Amino acid sequence: MEYVPRERVSELTIGLSVVSLAVVFAAAGGRIPQSTVPAAPQWFLDLIPHVNVAISVTAIATITYGWRAIRRGSVDRHRIAMLASFGLFAAFLVLYLYRLVAVGGPEPFPGPETVYQFVYLPILVIHVFLAVVCVPLVYYALLLAFAYPIEELRRTNHARFGRLAASLWLVSFTLGIVVYVLLHVVY
Repeated sequence: MEYVPRERVSELTIGLSVVSLAVVFAAAGGRIPQSTVPAAPQWFLDLIPHVNVAISVTAIATITYGWRAIRRGSVDRHRIAMLASFGLFAAFLVLYLYRLVAVGGPEPFPGPETVYQFVYLPILVIHVFLAVVCVPLVYYALLLAFAYPIEELRRTNHARFGRLAASLWLVSFTLGIVVYVLLHVVY
């Protein structure tokens, strides 16, 4: 059953990627006013990073499970795991962007300047870069999966882009956890 027109996969990937990244960069750049999101109590805003690290750990598990499932030939388990991974990513992003807009920008690094310059900032830059690169890769793999029946999917770039997306996704989520540890545990 075709959910996405095959001839529109590339265009949809580009469109979804541009819109998604525009929202992310607008929120990170302070271009979305705080008045556009409902107010939340401080305890809820303080809880979001902890919820997001749990989401990240769970996403690492579902991506790994999905990868192993397809290697073992279980298409149904792979599909469920990867859709769960995408849902977790979306939940993470919604919470992250909500907090970013609600508090008026990114959280400052509370540790020493040398740790900031030589540890935190390089890890954060790589994490953000990989997250940005993952967006079109994940959309493309997902849209291909919705555009083709399983029998025909093997003749597309789904597996190649899916492997790349999953690899970068795993690294990005892992580095996000390191950023969390540096911001909320170590300092």
